[in-house]
Amino acid sequence: MQFAKDMSSPHKGLFVAVRAKLLALDDIEELKKQKITTYAYNGSPLCHIRTMPKGVDIGFLKGFLMADDYGLLHGNTKRMKVLSLSTMLDQELDYYFQQALRASRK
Repeated sequence: MQFAKDMSSPHKGLFVAVRAKLLALDDIEELKKQKITTYAYNGSPLCHIRTMPKGVDIGFLKGFLMADDYGLLHGNTKRMKVLSLSTMLDQELDYYFQQALRASRK
């Protein structure tokens, strides 16, 4: 299961910090799936988080609807955008999580 891999990763600390920030938001549900840990807001898919070789990736499932004032989102898919972190960026994460919540309401 991916969650177990993330919890044994060298980037476990960053994963746990990002996860805690997300779960502190109202109405967020965590779904531990075989290949990825996903998060939903009021039953609507919001994002997934997984450890990577250089840190943590957060895949915003409706990223195409999100503003990107910090210019940190990337991805070539039509819908999803990814935020790759190697360190905790509190202010930026707050911004992107709020953008994701707004996008999930559309």
